[in-house]
Amino acid sequence: TQHDVIAFTTAVAEKVGPSARWMHFGMTSSDVIDTAQALQMREACDLILADLAGLADAIRGRALEHKRTPMIGRTHGVHAEPMTLGLKLALWYAEVERDIERIRRARQVIAVGKLSGAVGTFAHLPPSIEADVCGRLGLEPAPVASQVVQRDRHAELLCALAITAASLEKFALEIRGLQKTEIGELEEPFAKGQKGSSAMPHKRNPIGCEQVVGLARLIRGNAHAAIENIALWHERDISHSSVERVILPDSFIALDHVLRRFTRIVKGMVVYPDRMRENLERSRGVVFSGTVLLELARRGVSREGAYAMVQRNAMRSFEQHLDFKALLLADAEITQVLPAADIEKAFDLDEQFRYVDAVFDRVFQPVQART
Repeated sequence: TQHDVIAFTTAVAEKVGPSARWMHFGMTSSDVIDTAQALQMREACDLILADLAGLADAIRGRALEHKRTPMIGRTHGVHAEPMTLGLKLALWYAEVERDIERIRRARQVIAVGKLSGAVGTFAHLPPSIEADVCGRLGLEPAPVASQVVQRDRHAELLCALAITAASLEKFALEIRGLQKTEIGELEEPFAKGQKGSSAMPHKRNPIGCEQVVGLARLIRGNAHAAIENIALWHERDISHSSVERVILPDSFIALDHVLRRFTRIVKGMVVYPDRMRENLERSRGVVFSGTVLLELARRGVSREGAYAMVQRNAMRSFEQHLDFKALLLADAEITQVLPAADIEKAFDLDEQFRYVDAVFDRVFQPVQART
């Protein structure tokens, strides 16, 4: 028949007999396919949401564990100011929460069915039958349709999946960066008996995170294909069908896999606090320059003047490999305004992290309230 639905109805009719004339009565193939596919997508979203909840719990646990573990924050890949590993993980957690909300919204958008016939006019079945069938299935009837449920819905879902995958890619890329030998602050788990390289026995490569990054690209490409599926000739052709048979199952399966894998990575992630502290101190204290700048401004020095005073010492620290705080304490122009005790305080990590608890309350208390 070269037609899957006709092949199915014909095969069933051969067994049913005369009553088969009522099977598929007044319906078009997409009434069956799109409505059934909505059920599959809705259930698949539930599996993804369960995965995301597990990942969120894992990230939350590690964030609380390392709430005050100091590390250097980086901007443009360069040392910026001190932060904590817990704050980095809280950032991830908040993004996963947004991913959960995106998937929930997309789940609602695609949970629609239609039995409105070949061009959506209900020429052969009344809307009441569509409403009854969709009600039994827990779907909303599409308010209006052509022969198909409109593919902007499916594109929204695939974009939500792709954004979720991109979040995982972002987190995995950060672990990969911090696992570099020169940095060595984090490491994905490396199992007993695992091999990193066929040639170099010493290697412990971040292959799990690399897989997450790679599959995120695939899911992102599938989202592009879903967007291409929105425009159909006269709102109906079959060019989207072959695409969806690949991108829908593949995207859900790939995202389910990377969510499970990355959750295991987070749970088993190895943290090296001593190396974090070593890297933080590697730049000889210049990462506290912003605090010193503001303290000078607070005492009446113009911002431009304060910037020049601090920067000249920071550049000297860089070029001559000297301790930044010692340079500040030896700079008469600075100590005339900023006493030594206040310079010392500007280098206090407890001062830098005094609002970490407040950030954690904003990120995690709403979840505690929900549970």
